[in-house]
Amino acid sequence: MAMKTTVAAIDFGTSKIVTLVAENSGSQRCDIVAAGVAKYDGYLEEGWNNPGQLDEAIRRSITDAEEQAGSKIREINVGVPGAFTHVYATKVTISLKGTDPRVTSADVKASFTKAAENLTNVPGVVIHSSPAWFMVDSGKKTLEPVGMKGREMTAYISFVVGNRFFIDDVTNRMADLGIVVSGFFSTSAGEAMLYLNEQERDRTSVLIDMGYLNTEIIGVEGDAIIYHKVLELGGGDLAVALAEELDISLSAAEDIKRKFVYGIETTGETYEVPGTDGQKGITFTREQVKPIITRTLDEICDRIKESIDDDFGSLGSWSSVFLTGGGLSFNRGGKEYLAGRLNRPVQETPRRTTKLNSHSFSSALGLMDLIIDTIEQQHQPAAGAGGRIKDFFRSLLGG
Repeated sequence: MAMKTTVAAIDFGTSKIVTLVAENSGSQRCDIVAAGVAKYDGYLEEGWNNPGQLDEAIRRSITDAEEQAGSKIREINVGVPGAFTHVYATKVTISLKGTDPRVTSADVKASFTKAAENLTNVPGVVIHSSPAWFMVDSGKKTLEPVGMKGREMTAYISFVVGNRFFIDDVTNRMADLGIVVSGFFSTSAGEAMLYLNEQERDRTSVLIDMGYLNTEIIGVEGDAIIYHKVLELGGGDLAVALAEELDISLSAAEDIKRKFVYGIETTGETYEVPGTDGQKGITFTREQVKPIITRTLDEICDRIKESIDDDFGSLGSWSSVFLTGGGLSFNRGGKEYLAGRLNRPVQETPRRTTKLNSHSFSSALGLMDLIIDTIEQQHQPAAGAGGRIKDFFRSLLGG
């Protein structure tokens, strides 16, 4: 009889904090039993937008989850959001020893150690490490090199480094609530592994997560993030542009932004803004709204395109681009609009769960998946030649 384990995770988005509680009961891999959500002012790369409000928002999110789960949270796993991380991908080569040299798990371990030496002057804390590929001599790229014959092995390994300010700050805030942080994880890595399947990752793909205040562009190969960029632009910018130019409240602008349909020209479409304090409401036409929204979105799309085509530059025509996050995914025609600006097809991330299958939960679900995966690896013996190399170095590196 397997013991039931309960795992809690907290994800900091730019508009809400989500606390998930999952139960893992033997055969059933993992069932989400609670999702506590608290809205708050988020962050930009410099830090929290409203630090004074943060403890209360964390407490609301956790309390909400505790009530749904019917139990107290005493330990929590924390996702470090993309804005508070840096990704370093590095190639190393090691020679294989012996009369009949074959890759051993010790060689794999050595390649990680050597790669980590390239990070000596990097500030922060390594929260995730994983390989994009291994290659023996000049053979094919693989994620399972153990047992292969050759003279040398090259490894392309990625490290996600968390910002110390975020890690210390959240640890202290949790301690004040009487909660111990049991680990920090890369939300970006969790999301990329959950939503891009192995085939898509082997061909190098990109996941775009457009949130409220930022847009994350995650380039993935093998089991690793090999490119990562956070733009401080998101769905919130569309609402701000509408509020300023139409001279309406931000919440009224949010409402218009959510209803707006891209691409399909429906003339005569109007947007009502109800009046306040006995004032008459105002009605805006699509002709008034569309140029404001598209001008702002075009700017965001152009920055994304620049990141993918110029900065990253590793996407072939066979690579896939996926969109998630609450900033654009909910609008009809949104992903097609982005595809038009990027000049390449954009797909929706697949639904990975029946509960919480909304795009605004994708980062929290990716985080939880990564945590459960890591816990499972730690309970298994390290893989030898026969096992998945992935399991081996996950257990090796605790993440």
